[in-house]
Amino acid sequence: MKSHTEYLWFETKKREEFVRITDEVADAVAKSGVKEGFCLVSAMHITAAVYVNDWESGLIEDIKEWLDGLAPKKNYRHHRTGEDNGEAHLKNLIMHHQVILPITNGKLDLGPWQQVFYAEFDGKRKKRVIVKVIGD
Repeated sequence: MKSHTEYLWFETKKREEFVRITDEVADAVAKSGVKEGFCLVSAMHITAAVYVNDWESGLIEDIKEWLDGLAPKKNYRHHRTGEDNGEAHLKNLIMHHQVILPITNGKLDLGPWQQVFYAEFDGKRKKRVIVKVIGD
């Protein structure tokens, strides 16, 4: 059994931003030498998410609009702590913070339209994602 760990660092220019990270994750898998196994990709922050979906600008805008409807900007109880990111925490819960991806023959085994994304909901500061590859 082999394992390999890498960290991807982000400092988005906007408070909310969606970043395609498929190539970076695939590079980590290639470096690992794992031929058959799994790759965990996990946002290490409670106001960000990692997800798999299509890389299409209209869909990304639809996702943003959908999330804003489910977790709109408003005066959350969390804001009483001095924070102003209550909706970012809720968006993390909706989108989840991690995915597990299959590795087959040394490569990410994604469907034809599947891409890996980092979704930032409270950006403009340095954050990271862990990529953990495990297998034979």
